Amino acid sequence: MQQIIAPFARPLYIMAKPAGSICNLACDYCYYLEKSHLYKETTKHVMSDALLEKFIREYINSQTMNNVLFTWHGGEALMRPLRFYKRVVELQKQYAGGRTIDNCIQTNGTLLTDEWCDFFKVNNWLVGISIDGPQDFHDEYRKNRQGHPSFVKVMQGIRLLKKHAVEWNAMAVVNDYNADYPLDFYHFFKEMDCHYIQFTPIVERLFNHPDGRLLATPLQKNEQLADFSVTPEQWGNFLCAIFDEWVRHDVGRFYIQLFDSTLANWVGEQPGICTMAKTCGLSGVMEFNGDVYACDHFVFPEYKLGNIYEKSLIEMMYGERQQQFGLMKQHSLPTQCKKCKFLFACNGDCPKNRFVITASGEYGLNYLCRGYYKFFSHVAPYMDYMKKEFLAERAPANVMKAIEQNSI
Repeated sequence: MQQIIAPFARPLYIMAKPAGSICNLACDYCYYLEKSHLYKETTKHVMSDALLEKFIREYINSQTMNNVLFTWHGGEALMRPLRFYKRVVELQKQYAGGRTIDNCIQTNGTLLTDEWCDFFKVNNWLVGISIDGPQDFHDEYRKNRQGHPSFVKVMQGIRLLKKHAVEWNAMAVVNDYNADYPLDFYHFFKEMDCHYIQFTPIVERLFNHPDGRLLATPLQKNEQLADFSVTPEQWGNFLCAIFDEWVRHDVGRFYIQLFDSTLANWVGEQPGICTMAKTCGLSGVMEFNGDVYACDHFVFPEYKLGNIYEKSLIEMMYGERQQQFGLMKQHSLPTQCKKCKFLFACNGDCPKNRFVITASGEYGLNYLCRGYYKFFSHVAPYMDYMKKEFLAERAPANVMKAIEQNSI
C-alpha cells in the first residue's frame, strides 16, 4: 500500500534566494553559480519588491504552526542591500498575524559590516557562515572572481559577528583536500569557539549541457566525477576521526549536525538533516523570479514545481508531484540498502548521490555508502550507550564519563 503524507502534517518550508545565483565569490565546487544558465533571458537576477511581499504574505499564511522560519540563501544573500532585509522585517511584522517569525541567512561572510551585524543582532537573525576550515583548506577552492583567496575577509566577518554578539554557526564543505586533515579541521572550529557545525560532503558529477551548465542532473548516469569530490574512504575516515574526539570531550558542548542526526535516528526520533530522513521533499527552494523547485540540490528543469504567480505554495509543496518526490527517496533504494543493518541510520543518504552500481549490478547505491558504513560501524557502541541514557531520561553526554571509565 502506497504511503501518502497527509497535507499539513508538517510545516511548509521553502528556502528563498533573493539574489538568485549571484555571488561575489567563484568557488570551484559551487553548484549555485551555474543556475544563472537557467535564466539567460532574464538580465536582473534579483527578487522584486512585489514578489518579496507576495512570498512573505503567502508563506506565513500557508503555515499551520505558530512559529515560522524564513531562510535566505544564494548565491550570496548579502548581494542584496541591507534595505532589502529591513523591508523583509517590515513585511513579516505586517503579515505575522500573531505568529512568531524567525530568520536565518547563509552567507560567505566577506561582505559583513558593523551595520549588517547590528541589524542581525537587533532582529535576532541566525547567521550561517560558509567556511571550509583553516586558511589553507578554505582558500583551496573558495576564491573570488579575480582568483584571490577569501579566508581573511571571512574571518573579518566572523569577528564582526562576535563583536555584535550575533548568533552564528558554520557550514563547512568537505572536499578531496581538507578531508585528509580531519583533526586540524575540527580543532580550527573549536579554537574559534564555534559550537554549531554542519559538515557537507561535496559530491558532484560533470556533464556539458547545451545551455552551458556543467553539473550532471540526478537523472544522468555514468558521468565524470568532479576532481574536488570527497571519496567514500575519505568521508568515512574524516567522520570517524572527528567523532573519536567529540565523543570523548565535546558531547553537549559542540554540536555537529551529522552526529546529532545519527543519534536521533538511533533513538527513533526525526533527524535534523533531510539527507538522513526516511523521506525527503520537505524543503523546497524558490528562485529570485518565483520559480519553486523540489529541493535545493534539485534545481533542474525536471524538478520545477511551478511559479508562485501561477500556483500557490501549498499546491506546489503539498501536491502529488512533491509527495512522489519525497517518497522516491525510500522507494528507489537498491536491495543492498534494504538489507543493510544501518538502513535506519542513513536511509540511503541524499538521492542526489545515488549513482553507484551495487555488487549485484543494481543501479542507485549512494556514492558515499562505504564511508557511511564505516562510520556507523565505528560509532555503534557509543550510539547504543547514548540511546540507553536518552531513553532513561539521562544525558547522552554521560558517554564521556563511561569512556573514561573504560565501560564502553
